[in-house]
Formats: sequence, structure tokens, C-alpha cells
Amino acid sequence: MTRSPLARPRVTITDVARAAAVSRQTVSNAVNNPHRLSPETLERVLATIGDLGYRPQAAAQSLRHQRTGAIGVELGTLGPRRLNETTAPLLAALGVVGAPHDFHVVPFGSSSDEPMIDGYENMWRTRLVDSFIIMDTHHGDPRPQWLEAHGIPFVSFGRVWDDPGFTRWVDVDGAAGTQAATEHLLAGGYRRVGFLGWPEGSLVGDDRWLGWERTVPESHRGPSARVSQNLRAAWTAATELIGRLEPGDALVCASDILALGVHHALLAAGRQVGAEIGLIGFDGSPIAEIHDLSTIAHPIHQAAEALLTLLRGELDAAPPPAQGRLLAPHLVARASTSGPGNTHR
Repeated sequence: MTRSPLARPRVTITDVARAAAVSRQTVSNAVNNPHRLSPETLERVLATIGDLGYRPQAAAQSLRHQRTGAIGVELGTLGPRRLNETTAPLLAALGVVGAPHDFHVVPFGSSSDEPMIDGYENMWRTRLVDSFIIMDTHHGDPRPQWLEAHGIPFVSFGRVWDDPGFTRWVDVDGAAGTQAATEHLLAGGYRRVGFLGWPEGSLVGDDRWLGWERTVPESHRGPSARVSQNLRAAWTAATELIGRLEPGDALVCASDILALGVHHALLAAGRQVGAEIGLIGFDGSPIAEIHDLSTIAHPIHQAAEALLTLLRGELDAAPPPAQGRLLAPHLVARASTSGPGNTHR
């Protein structure tokens, strides 16, 4: 059956907010907590709701008042998301931080290497959760718009790139992290600092590239390359890249996976990690710890606390924050940045 050309797409809370010149939270209050609004604002929003034919999801309204404390979190099981070193530590931290507040995490898998709405729809339809935390956000991500359109409470670990007005997010300042990494290498006596990053257009990767690019002086800038988040690809790219590195140079990598590829390539070429070529990754993963690699670590516990605070506010229909929260990562220095000429056994 073909859709009538006169059929209109479903009106969302964002449509109402835009037409009434108010925030989405104000529209939500008009529906769920009208006592929070002035009579004039309430009248204007309700009139707009009537004009546009907005119909809030009944299930969403019901679950706001009958909470399970269950938070759905999608696990990336295929493609690049499978190598996300942040997911497991964040899930653990959410469990620890959330328990005293009757929050618990319900993970669910995805059959796609890109975020899809199917799993979210199923978790919501079967009433297994009453909110979500989304991760791995990017341009064209269908999840924020779908969750908003259905009135489903959610917050994001990562900026919602297609909706600058959405502020219930927590993210890690990747540029600040690679800036700290670059400054650490230069202060440690390394002469030139290069960069191995992800392909251009990766928002997180571009952010991390920026931190290196804006920090290293032109006279101290080493070779750079971009490669996908894949150990074999990183090793292949690093084999070519380290051919242009001189003793006393160093590399900042966009992830610990990439740093591990460089580490293997350096050892295969008979070059000393740390003493000859400095190396630092990003993510604070067990991979870096096992191989004694310096890394930039995420403030996981702080991120979990911030996400749950935002989610509690969303569930209580509190006004959204004025802006999202950007957290600073921290340096974990190990032998791979011990300084030119220093050897560690």
C-alpha cells in the first residue's frame, strides 16, 4: 500500500518547540507538568500543540511515572565500534555509580556495525527500560531524532552533532587530550612530534587531530598519517610512517589500538620504543597498560556520574542544562615516553 502524498510526517516535540519559540523542555512541561509554566506560556504552547496536531507517546508518558530504573545501553559488536575501548569501563562505572540511586544498566546488542533504532524500539516497546544512554554518536546518527520524536528519555555520551540545541550530553575533550600528549613529549625532550589518526571526517578523530596540530610548533612537527581503527591497518601505516622518523622523534596516536600497531612496527624494525621513538596513545585501555604505553585516559567515573545526573534530570522533567559537559582527560605516562636515550628493562 503506497502512502498518500497528502500524508504528513508525525509532528515531534521539536516541531512544537520551534513553532512556539520555546524549548523542548517547556513543551514537555506543558504536557506533563503544566503547573511549572506561566499561564501565558502554557496557553501559547497548548495552542501550538493543537494547531500542529502533536500527540505525545502514551507509553513515554506512562513510563515517566512508573520507572524501572533500567537504562538501555547499546553495545557495538561489529565493525569499528567493536574496538571501542571505552564501552566496558563506562558500563562498569554506570553500574557502580547508579546502584545507590536504583539505576541499573541493561545492555543490548546490535546486528549492525552502525547504530540503528531497531534495538531501541524493541527495548522500549517491551518496557524493558525507561531510558537510554547512547554512545558512538556521529553526523547522520538516526537515534537522537527517533528518541526525541517518540518522547523517550535519553542522554548521550558524545555530542549530538546534528542537533546543537540538544544539551543533555557528556563528552571527553579529545583536543585537550592530544594537546597534553604533545606537550608531554616536547617537554620530555623529543625533537619532532608526529601524529597517526583516523580518516578525516571522523568527528572524534578530527578533534584529537586538532589538539596535536594546534600545539606542536611547525619546526617540531613530525610526519603524520590517517588510518582506520584497525590493528593491521595501523601496523601497515606505521611501517611506512616510522621510516620517516628519526631517533628522538615521537608519535601521538588517536587511540591505543593505533599506538599498539605502531609499537609492533617499531619492534619489527628493531627500533626502541621510548628511548629512540616516543609513543603515546589515547583511551587509557588495558592494551596500553599491558604494553607499557603512555596514554590519555578518559575520566570514566566522572563521566558516569555526569550522565546519571543528566538522566535523573531528564526523567524528572527538569530544565536541560545550558550546554553539554566537556570533561578533560588525563595523561598516564609510562616507559614509551621515557625520553630520548632513556632505556627501561
